Amino acid sequence: MSAEDLAVSRFPVPSLADMPADIRERIQAVQEKSGFIPNVFLVLARRPEEFRAFFAYHDALMDKPGNLSKAEREMIVVATSNVNQCQYCVVAHGAILRIRAKDPLIADQVAINYRKADITARQKAMLDFAMKVSQSAHLVDDADIETLKAHGFDDEDAWDIAAIAAFFGLSNRLANVTSMRPNREFYALGRG
Repeated sequence: MSAEDLAVSRFPVPSLADMPADIRERIQAVQEKSGFIPNVFLVLARRPEEFRAFFAYHDALMDKPGNLSKAEREMIVVATSNVNQCQYCVVAHGAILRIRAKDPLIADQVAINYRKADITARQKAMLDFAMKVSQSAHLVDDADIETLKAHGFDDEDAWDIAAIAAFFGLSNRLANVTSMRPNREFYALGRG
């Protein structure tokens, strides 16, 4: 069985024609920009209200200006998605990270072992905190925030790092439960 023969999800995926107009328009805009429809849009479209809420929060976290670059936000997604064993998010956000960082190697390094990746000490501290939030948020304490501050992050940055790690914990779990398949297009993006 080839990758093309595998279903996008273990749950039914609605056709574009059956989706509410606002969701269909958003998906078509993404398709126009990227040249394909990322499977996450198709899988989550089966529940329109949740789709809207999911992408509203995603956009609020990932597209906002601030002290974290868009590439650093993607680093958080890739590192935490790896530890959560989410193939879809590691592959899809790895592609976005390669593009945003303009580095064909960075996503693989961050996914496999960010502590040995070619990133700054500041970024390693950011990912240490994100991993703690992802795996043991109940242990986060003031010392963790002080460590971030020692690397130039402020309270808003700490919130952003935590929120991204937490949001993608949700996303990783949904992707795993639905058996969401990464689009083949993601594998080559940002590599050449």
